[in-house]
This record gives sequence, structure tokens and C-alpha cells, in this order.
Amino acid sequence: MTDLLWLRQDLRLHDQPALVAAAHSGAVIPVYVLDDESPGAWKIGEAQRWWLHHSLAALGKALEKKHSRLILRRGRAAEVLTALLEETGAERVHAIRHYEPWWRDAETALGDRLCHYDGNHLARIEDVTTGGGAPYRIYSSFWKGLQPHLPPQQPLAVPRTIPAPDRWPGSDSLADWKLLPSAPDWSGGFDWTPGETEALAKVKHLALDGYDERRNLPSEEGTSRLSPHLHFGEVSPRTVWHATGAGDVTFRKELAWRDFTDGVVLALPDYADANGRDRYDRLPWRSGTAAQSDLRAWQRGRTGYPIVDAGMRQLWQTGWMHNRVRMITASFLTKHLLIDWREGERWFWDCLVDADYGNNSVNWQWVAGTGVDANMFGRIMAPIGQSEKFGAGDYIRRWVPELEHLPDAAIHDPEAAGCRPAAYPAMLIGHREARERALAAGKKVR
Repeated sequence: MTDLLWLRQDLRLHDQPALVAAAHSGAVIPVYVLDDESPGAWKIGEAQRWWLHHSLAALGKALEKKHSRLILRRGRAAEVLTALLEETGAERVHAIRHYEPWWRDAETALGDRLCHYDGNHLARIEDVTTGGGAPYRIYSSFWKGLQPHLPPQQPLAVPRTIPAPDRWPGSDSLADWKLLPSAPDWSGGFDWTPGETEALAKVKHLALDGYDERRNLPSEEGTSRLSPHLHFGEVSPRTVWHATGAGDVTFRKELAWRDFTDGVVLALPDYADANGRDRYDRLPWRSGTAAQSDLRAWQRGRTGYPIVDAGMRQLWQTGWMHNRVRMITASFLTKHLLIDWREGERWFWDCLVDADYGNNSVNWQWVAGTGVDANMFGRIMAPIGQSEKFGAGDYIRRWVPELEHLPDAAIHDPEAAGCRPAAYPAMLIGHREARERALAAGKKVR
């Protein structure tokens, strides 16, 4: 018997239940389908494509060591897999369950030929529900509901052998997919090492001492930097969970947040495009030439607020942004600039190597105040206050070199300190003026 192994954001051999089941049944044909059609506007962004290229290359080498190989095909996933079933005589498709709406549609199209497995979450999303059987929409309630399902199952070992078919189907060339961008400016590559080997090494050396505090300090390496590895499934959440201890509650809650956001998009598939609360459809977001100019300044890290600009430049140059700064930059766009959260969500989708459909949309709506579980719209972060509180001086110096010579007393707000360099832009808008404008807009939806 020969079966297909359909790989998506689960690019690993360790703790891969679909692989284990397929290898137990007989010959296995691992397949990755580059599907830019089914997701529509949500096909993977440019930064993710860079990561995907290197992750697929690493996975292909790992499979070769097991005397297997990775078959690459392009097109609508359900159609490509159906054609491969006919071409190879395979009987079934083994796959880990995913919750993006386009993947659910593709899974439905495969019908009873698809064998589903849970492996990218701490617990099966459909099992963590309210008393009425619906996915939770409030994270605190979700965390409580998750407790009976913890700890998660122990990770599965890599199969000793992966039986090969008598004849391999043809495969696209990874290079022909041209996933490595020729533009924009970061097309030369990021300072990351994609792949399962690197992901497992990071887990092995995970240092969480003081994580609760250090994760908020942009100038320190206080976060795990596992998010892109988790996004591409190079390591499973339960592998990470079992590498932590009972005292690492804050970090474990961050892992659980990823499960929660998939539950939200399971309940609300268009959450990346629609306000979680309908009344915010009436919120008067700014538009027009001035708003577009401000959006461009935000994207390029030219707002005149050093902590915001540092974050946006880090994003552009590395495909990643510090956890605390993601909130600050998102709040600045939606509250200070009064620009629709969907503009920022799209920018992050294209620039982040770890941009999950659920995580990205839920996080943006949380900060914007439009989501089902969100801050009040009137909660407006003060960028300068946040920068001072969390000691972002060295972080700013690294990513905004125009300000690297400034002392801590001036670097958070060089304009107020009277030492703004000529090469650094003036503030797009003052904090008080921005706050009053945002609060006035918020009153219109009450």
C-alpha cells in the first residue's frame, strides 16, 4: 500500500503523527503543495516565502537521510493531491489538521480519502470548547478550559524507517519556485536558520529564567525566538511544552495563545478581514493622501517616535519584531494615526516570517480594540512612556542609527529633549493630539 503525506505548516519528522501513521501503513510519498490560489488574498507573504524555501530544503535533506524524498507540486492543493492519488495509485492522504479557512475547504474536498491527525496544537481545538460546544472567544476562559487537556501528549519519535514507493512521481524544482525574493531590500536574506534541526536546538537550550519580565524588554534577548519555527511546524507545541517546567506559566500561556487564535478563526473564518465586533464598522478610520503618507512613514520607520521606528525597521530588516514592540507599533498605527488595523495586518503578513493567519488577525484586533477579545478602543499606548518603562534605549540605538549617539535621557524623545538630528524625522503627530483624535473617533461607535 502507498499513501501520500501532505505537508503544510508541519515541516518536521519529529512528533509528526501523520508521518508516523503513514509509515506504519506502508510506502510514503511526502508532498508539499505550493498553493497560491486557494488562500486568495492570504497566500503566504514575501518574508514567509524566504523561510519556506530554506525550510523545504532542510526537510528534503532530512528525508533523504531516511531514504525518502520530498515531492514538490504547485497548484490548488485539493486538485493536485487528487491528481497525485490517481498518478501514483495511492489510496489515502495523511495530514495534520489545520484551521485556516482555505485549508479546511481543501480538506473537505478530499473527503474520506483524507486521514486527519492532531499535532500542531497542545490539544485538539474542537475539544476545548464552551459548555455549548463552541470555541472560546475569550482567552482567559480558553486557558481555563484547556487545563483538563494538559499536559499534552508526549512527542512522537521519528520513525526508524520511511518506506519508499516502488516508483516516485515527478517533482518541481525548489529553485524554479523562486521563493527567494529579488525585491524588496531584504531580499539578500535574513539572519535566521530555518529548519527542524535549528528549531530543536533552540528548544534544547531554551532559557526562560526571568521570562515574565525579560520578554517585555526590547534591549534584551528575553524571548524564545521560536515563533517562526512554530509557525512552519518545524517543532511541535507539545515538544516545546515538555521542554519547559511547571514554573514557566507565562511562556506556556504564550504557547496556548496560538491554540486560542486558531479557535477564533475556526468560529470566525473571516476574522482577518472583518471586525470582531460589528459596531466598529462605523469607526471613521482615516483615508486619503495624508493617511497614505502616514502609513508609508510607519511602514518605513519614519514616524518620529524612536521606539516605533526601531520596531518597524527591525521588522523590515529581520522579518521579525520584538513582542512588546509589536503591540506598541500596532497601537500607534490604529490609535495615533487612526489607520485601519487591516492595513497593518497586511503589512505584517507580508513582512513577518512568523505571520499566522489566526495569530496575526487576533493580535491586531486585540490591539485595535475591534476584536471579540480585545483592549477597549480607548486604551491608547503612549509610545514614549512605553519606551522609557521598558528600557528600550539600546534597542533604539541598534535599529535607528541616527540616534545612536543620544543618551538615555534623550533617546526616547529627542524632539522634546531638543536634540533631534536633522536626518531623523519630526513626529507625525503629537501624543496628546493623537489621543484626543482617537478618543473622538471611538465615541462615534458607542
